[in-house]
Amino acid sequence: MTSLDSPAEATVLVSCPDRPGIVARLTGCLHEVEGNILDASQHTDQQSGTFLQRIHVSWPTAPPEPESVRETLQELADEFDMDWRIRWGQSPRRVAIFVSRMDHCLHDLLLLRRDGALNCRIPLIISNHEDLSEVADRFDIPFHHVDVSDSGDEQAESRQLALLEAHDIDLVVLARYMRVLSPGFIEQYRHRIINIHHSFLPAFAGGRPYHQAHEKGVKLIGATAHYATAELDAGPIIEQGVIRVSHRDSVEDMVRKGRDIERTVLATAVRWHLEDRIVVHGNRAVVFD
Repeated sequence: MTSLDSPAEATVLVSCPDRPGIVARLTGCLHEVEGNILDASQHTDQQSGTFLQRIHVSWPTAPPEPESVRETLQELADEFDMDWRIRWGQSPRRVAIFVSRMDHCLHDLLLLRRDGALNCRIPLIISNHEDLSEVADRFDIPFHHVDVSDSGDEQAESRQLALLEAHDIDLVVLARYMRVLSPGFIEQYRHRIINIHHSFLPAFAGGRPYHQAHEKGVKLIGATAHYATAELDAGPIIEQGVIRVSHRDSVEDMVRKGRDIERTVLATAVRWHLEDRIVVHGNRAVVFD
């Protein structure tokens, strides 16, 4: 029976100190609750001695009791000092998109969602400018203009957080949102805020990266999708992409070329998050294929 026909599925993500027998015990644990492993990927970080794994499980005959599965996994977690989480089914996550004035990443995400390439719902778009309200209208998504006087504006962030809570948001996507969120805001959505930075980090962090790249005469420019952290443009990197440039390219040429990379990199990172393919280990995002 294929995964699409299965009445119950789950994705399990684990990390723990590496030791012999973990894979066998995890497999046995899921077999004990009558789970069928559809696919599994694993990685051992040799430097820290940490084992990480993603397991896609189905119950082809009858849906399980979720509490029974959780109890069985927790017993194993207690024994192996394991961090773990499980997500049931493939129900769409609820995503909020933050934007400013640039629309290329926003358009790409909305089109992918419309065409079914991103398994999510987008119940609202939040912006510090009104410019892109017409884009939201075309896709029939509520648009909320929240004026932000400066990065970390407490009053503005209070309104934004209230909107996220009211719409039960699972993931925030900063689609060229040109304001820096406060550490308090980021902590409330830890590892659930994806930002697109228009450079190949760690090169040219901060503002005007294309201008910095042009001044340095680089031959490659890129884009980086990462989880937002309190330190600007320093969070766990999810995906990156590059394109060649030359001395003939102006800053405007770099911006134009970079936009194509930004779209692709951001969409890929969002899709991986929605598919539970990422485990954050330290300041690294381990992405399972």
